[in-house]
Amino acid sequence: MGPETAILLDVTSAVENPGMAAPQRVATLNRPNMVSVGTIVFLSQELMFFAGLFAMYFVSKANSGGEWPPHPTHLNVPWAALITVILVSSSFTAQWGVFAAERGDVFALRRWYALSALLGTVFLAGQAWEYIELVGHGTTIGGSVYGSVFFITTGFHAAHVLAGVLAFVVVLLRTFKSKFTPAQATAAVVVSYYWHFVDVVWIGLWITIYFIQ
Repeated sequence: MGPETAILLDVTSAVENPGMAAPQRVATLNRPNMVSVGTIVFLSQELMFFAGLFAMYFVSKANSGGEWPPHPTHLNVPWAALITVILVSSSFTAQWGVFAAERGDVFALRRWYALSALLGTVFLAGQAWEYIELVGHGTTIGGSVYGSVFFITTGFHAAHVLAGVLAFVVVLLRTFKSKFTPAQATAAVVVSYYWHFVDVVWIGLWITIYFIQ
């Protein structure tokens, strides 16, 4: 389990503490609380890490002095577009889950968050299939500079997607353990912040890796 997974699970645990659940009604979750602010600060730190990965990619590309990506690498652009659509769709389902949480509809929250977790899992499976295809054609993490930056940047992002899927599962499980509370609704909102961040970062990676060649 990576550090981002542990932090997300800690956040979803923290919002279960009644002392941290300032709102008394689910419908009053419009005012930011300390958990939400802390999540935004955490995401800002993660953004800096990804900025470093983007910088590494562009520096490597500038210093390559030749074809980019180099032979024998052949990126499956249509496949990448398909899994991108799947991941972006999960942002919409996650947001609909937030709307359900804000109105106290735990059954709709479960449906939307379960679907979001499923879409995230499908995305990861699609990315794993692409990895297998690239390795089969000779592109490995240690075989070239391009292979290194490709697998590091996309792999780091995949770890964040996995953390988000696990966070969805934690939120879902807790809705079955006790009566739905404002604290649980806040946890759902916090997880959605993280998930939207992961989706936006992937769009940037997708454009950078598959179109700026």
